[in-house]
Amino acid sequence: MQDSTKYLIHADFTANGVVERNDVVGAVFGQTEGLLGDELDLRELQEGSKVGRVDVEVTSEGGQSFGEITIASGLDRVETAILAASLETIERVGPCRATVTVTDLEDVRHAKRREVVERATELLADFEAEAITSHDIVEEVRQRLRVEDITEYEGLPAGPRVAESDAIIVVEGRADVLQLLQFGIKNAVAVEGTDVPEAIADLSRERTVTAFLDGDRGGELILKELAQVGAVDHVAFAPAGTCVEDLSRSQILAALRDKVPYEAVDEGSPAPVAATPDASGDEPRAVTSGGRDVDAEVGTADAASASSEAVEPVSPEADGQPSPEAAERSPGEPDDGGGDASDDASPSTVAAHAQAVVTEGTGTVRLLDDEASVLRAGPASEAFALVEAADPVPTVVVLDDMLSQRLLDVAAQRGVEEIVARQRGEFVKQPTAVRVRTIEDL
Repeated sequence: MQDSTKYLIHADFTANGVVERNDVVGAVFGQTEGLLGDELDLRELQEGSKVGRVDVEVTSEGGQSFGEITIASGLDRVETAILAASLETIERVGPCRATVTVTDLEDVRHAKRREVVERATELLADFEAEAITSHDIVEEVRQRLRVEDITEYEGLPAGPRVAESDAIIVVEGRADVLQLLQFGIKNAVAVEGTDVPEAIADLSRERTVTAFLDGDRGGELILKELAQVGAVDHVAFAPAGTCVEDLSRSQILAALRDKVPYEAVDEGSPAPVAATPDASGDEPRAVTSGGRDVDAEVGTADAASASSEAVEPVSPEADGQPSPEAAERSPGEPDDGGGDASDDASPSTVAAHAQAVVTEGTGTVRLLDDEASVLRAGPASEAFALVEAADPVPTVVVLDDMLSQRLLDVAAQRGVEEIVARQRGEFVKQPTAVRVRTIEDL
């Protein structure tokens, strides 16, 4: 009967006395017998599996009995309604007077239909999520072909044309190489960190090199080290605060097109700024999938010089570097924004100096010796120049600013033991010799 059930009849009963389940079932069959004729007789219907068993729940309290009667029906709606109405003719249960009230005719198929709709919705959502268009198929094939082109040069991620091309592009990581490969530039090689490998240094002396780096301090450090251990002909940076791996095709081509000679960066310290995607000019020559040598290094020295003229120099201060005036000051000469060591000598601990400089929001930097005495002080924007020129070398640097990779590196090179800053920056590589804490750590 369970498989053919269409409806459930729910009825409540009340008996003026204590009765049991058998009394209720007997009353249902006995008092409806012959009432509706043979075709709707409850016993006949149950024997023909058109009606299920009579389920009864009964409780007794205070000399009365209450409960619920549930009957499963395989009849149609009209016959089920008639059968349900017949239950309300019951007047006695056992020896007690009783009343029966039908409370609900439940359509079992409606609940099943609701489950079907919910499940179908889930299946369709999964199907739509996995559906793929012809455009997606084409793009996926192209992507896999480009990614499979990535090779290695001396154990470093590189495009397939690095070994034979007379011009190479040096980038930071594997993701940058993959991004350039997506746009057909196959002569890029990654240094994989701020420590430039010897293989890249040797290769840079033999080829025309464009350093294409992220627009952050990590990119500046890699450029500086590459220039020290190898050779750099041209420089291009991603827009400030972005990475090469996040750039679009137009942004990459614009950045390479607007590269500048390294000498211009080294002498005047302008930050090479990536052009906007709609910048005019010819696209850079790169080694593309077609095999033609389109010098992504972007042309001859004359072309590079011409393109560099379109790049507006950015003031050193805008890039976080000290001004020429600040760099020319002698190590012992205080600047306008700083004070004498004697002026700030009152705090006797690093925590006290941090409280006075950082918590008070002074926007300054203090260089302390091993006894927490002030060696030098000045504006936080000139922290790099102060640390670089400090004599003697400070033990602790207290900075009311974000600690940059550039300042952290020069502190490690000078032998600073600890830096207390307002907050940490994003570090590509953190030297283990320098302990870095924030005001919150104190």
